[in-house]
Amino acid sequence: MLITEDLCIKILDKCPDIKQLKKIHCRLIIDGNLVSASHIALKLMKAYSECRQIAVTRQLFDEFPQKDVVFFNVMIRSYVNNEFYEKALRMYRNMFKFNINPDHFTVPQVLKACSVSENLWVGLQTHVAVLKKGLHSNLYVGNGLITMYGKCNRLLEGRQVFDEMPSRDIVSWNAMVAAYAQNRMFEDALEICKTMMQCSTSKPNAGTMASLSPALTTSTSSTNVMFMKEMFMNHARESLISWNVMIAVYVNNSMPKDAVNLYQQMENYGIDPDSITVASILPACGDLSALLLGRKIHSYVKTKRLLPNLTVENALIDMYAKCGSLNEARKVFDEMPTRDVVSWTSMVSAYGMTGDGETAITVFSNMQNSGIAPDSISFVPVLSACSHAGLLNQGKHFFKLMTEEYNIIPRLEHLACMVDLLGRSGRINEAYDFIKKMKTKPNDRIWGALLSACKVHSNMEIGLVAADHLFELVPEQAGYYVLLSNIYAKAGRFKDVTNIRSIMKSKGVKKEPGVSNVELNNQVHSFLAGDQSHPQSKQIYQELEVLVGKMRDFGYVPEVDSALHDIEDEDKGNHLAVHSEKLAIVFVIINTKAFTPIRITKNLRVCEDCHIAAKLISKIVEREIILRDTNRFHHFKNGICSCGDYW
Repeated sequence: MLITEDLCIKILDKCPDIKQLKKIHCRLIIDGNLVSASHIALKLMKAYSECRQIAVTRQLFDEFPQKDVVFFNVMIRSYVNNEFYEKALRMYRNMFKFNINPDHFTVPQVLKACSVSENLWVGLQTHVAVLKKGLHSNLYVGNGLITMYGKCNRLLEGRQVFDEMPSRDIVSWNAMVAAYAQNRMFEDALEICKTMMQCSTSKPNAGTMASLSPALTTSTSSTNVMFMKEMFMNHARESLISWNVMIAVYVNNSMPKDAVNLYQQMENYGIDPDSITVASILPACGDLSALLLGRKIHSYVKTKRLLPNLTVENALIDMYAKCGSLNEARKVFDEMPTRDVVSWTSMVSAYGMTGDGETAITVFSNMQNSGIAPDSISFVPVLSACSHAGLLNQGKHFFKLMTEEYNIIPRLEHLACMVDLLGRSGRINEAYDFIKKMKTKPNDRIWGALLSACKVHSNMEIGLVAADHLFELVPEQAGYYVLLSNIYAKAGRFKDVTNIRSIMKSKGVKKEPGVSNVELNNQVHSFLAGDQSHPQSKQIYQELEVLVGKMRDFGYVPEVDSALHDIEDEDKGNHLAVHSEKLAIVFVIINTKAFTPIRITKNLRVCEDCHIAAKLISKIVEREIILRDTNRFHHFKNGICSCGDYW
């Protein structure tokens, strides 16, 4: 059967699969000269390109005897769409050998190739050709130039093109926003976006949100976050990209509760999350210990068959680990068809945070045996695991392994782990000598680790040295004043405690309020010390009073030393009784069935009094309490904590 020209075009326009395409091609060759018609040849080239058969596309191009600018445009576009950017630029240069001038369809594709490959030299040459040919007023050419200059870190040239454009569309504005954001000029990116919002012809859309995301996800300015939220609410709410960007903005600006609320709104709007949404929201679930929501998302991932997906699986491991559910984290890990260094590192970190240093070391060794070389990030959790478990010799071994076998230059994170490891083990002088021998200038984390160790082991002399460095480096950081205050209190030097409090007042240094989060029925509840804003506050305080009475029967006496720096009220025992952890624990007790585990996340280190109280409560109510503070996990069960009172 002879194939007609109309039938051929109709089939090729439908983007046939490769098998059907080859049949059509063979039929055209058998049936006669139809394949030699330029418009049919071009259709075949485009179809093969869409099937990623770029070699056949090039063969058709080479075999056609009379090539015009359209043939070159199709070939260049084919290379660009299939990510052969250098070949696209070589094809562009070949045009001039054939005395064929590029047109307004050629230039945007060439500029895209220059952008991705960051080939500024060809980009500049193309800009010169654009000016000579009078193509600079073309909208698509202008957009391509802005993108190219942004990718090549030539913001002045890109802005000049933008300012001189006779007309702009949404792509022009987004290209300029992206150019600034990619070059970390975040304030300029936001200013362009704000100007854009005032423009009557172009309004922000999902592309703007995506372009702005590098600026907002790395920014800690509450004003910028509110601006992004306003844009999201007013202009881009209907797009999945916009929801994803806004969730990422909240997560990366330490606003996990807002991220979770937004995710739940997204579900209410009937918008199906994709793998990007899932990978973005799972860290927020981990930060809040929102295990039920995390499990629900995991179930959704399975239902929608979003697995295997390395990014999502790694996020699931991290979420379960942060929620204190090691078994579920390990199950995800064991079921992964492939693992990368992030997967292994997350598992090492999971065991390390719970104080299971031996298993953390085993997982780290298994990673090495699997053929995956640990990177500098991988050594942080294994060193930290050794520190939390008191494994001094093993920690020293891994530090030596990192520096001598893997030739990794220690970063401040590794050095802080070593100071913490030595300090926790009571090697205060050795830790101090380690700091003095460091080639890198110590930061506040390193001196803070030393100060914490001095507090535990009552080393006043070195503790004061560490405190002096801390007050110079971070004079506004209240936590270090608190540590020094506790050292004085422990030594009975209450006059010095008063002096520390006076210094804090004179400098305007205020302790960050402790916040404890707990999840119930897919909703996260937050508590502050002495908080009475919760609808169940009356019932919580009544139950807490009963519990404190039972705790006293077990010999509980409030650990008031840790409160001396903190309050004016002399009734420190009563103040400690209403710390946020205790309120959160009681809230779960009165709202769940017996034996239900209690999971809490706190933004600060758990105080000694709350640690003692949690141990007693776990015994009294016969419940496991999983509390994650800024340092580690505490698994309280039957009056014992997994940390062995070593935190």
